[in-house]
Amino acid sequence: MRHKCPACYKQFKRKLHLIEHMKISYHSVHQPRCGVCQKHCKSFESVREHISGPLAKSNCSKIFLNQGCNLCLKVLDSPAALNEHKQKCCLNAPVPLGTKIVPCIESHVIMSGSIMDAKHNGKGHRAIAMDCEMVGGGSDGSIDLCARVCLVDEDENLIFHTYVRPQIPVSNYRYEVNGVTEDHLRDAMPLNEVQDKILKILHNGESVGRIRLDGGKGRLLVGHGIQHDLDCLRMKYPGQLLRDTAKYRPLVKTNLLSHSLKHLTKTYLGYDIQSGIHDPYEDCISVMRLYKRMRGQDHQVEGLGNEKANSGFDSIRSTELEKLTPDELYEISISDYKCWCLDLSKECSLGS
Repeated sequence: MRHKCPACYKQFKRKLHLIEHMKISYHSVHQPRCGVCQKHCKSFESVREHISGPLAKSNCSKIFLNQGCNLCLKVLDSPAALNEHKQKCCLNAPVPLGTKIVPCIESHVIMSGSIMDAKHNGKGHRAIAMDCEMVGGGSDGSIDLCARVCLVDEDENLIFHTYVRPQIPVSNYRYEVNGVTEDHLRDAMPLNEVQDKILKILHNGESVGRIRLDGGKGRLLVGHGIQHDLDCLRMKYPGQLLRDTAKYRPLVKTNLLSHSLKHLTKTYLGYDIQSGIHDPYEDCISVMRLYKRMRGQDHQVEGLGNEKANSGFDSIRSTELEKLTPDELYEISISDYKCWCLDLSKECSLGS
């Protein structure tokens, strides 16, 4: 008798080996999976290899070829339904802001937060996407200094944009990458003022203590390599409120390294960015779309009200585990990361 994992379909001679496999695999309803056979994978890249790679499963590959969306990897009921789906799934590239020298852009629509939060129907936390462009400081130009910052909301409205005055001399403007020149920074906003304006948007009227405790009314901050942007802005924001497309488990490579935002945008949204000079508005829109696409995954609710499911395998004795069926073991298994689909649940606890 062989014991089969109900998630990834691996088979084991001994029940004990299956249990050990389940403990380290962290299978759950939130893992990316093949839309044909429902096999669970660690990342969407693994799903792509399963359906279209060199060792792809022939049946899955055949069905996906005719009925599968190569962006979101959903499998539709028919080719006609697929064509209709693709028209909505493949998005148009946003229009870049360009590098024209403009004063600070600051939307007053978001300042009170009432309009945004009312549209969100009280579910979870509203998100803000942020992107920074850097210039180089230091003798060799290797120190990243924030020279431009942009924030957009979930509806892709530009809510804040400004050039930032570096606190130390710039030795490399990196013009070929970011389009920033000395003229852009001559009358730019001081860093401390930029920090205050960004935190005002993110805190959403909530106290600093409450933000650190459980988030309160604070907003989720979305970005690609978002911690690096915060470091360059010399800002801190609670980790449980950060959503990073560079580190989100389903979006990383099979070796757990990060994909570039350019690659993720082309692969999951269907358009090109960063073809020339990097534009922070274009990057902000793209990272917000990626976040919302991942957040919109339709998953079942995992283990609510089930003490065993909430605590995983550690709280159950080995003798009890051996009595459970593979499906019951799967019900106990929990993710080792927080799925972004849970951000839409008002009652969910925050996590990175």
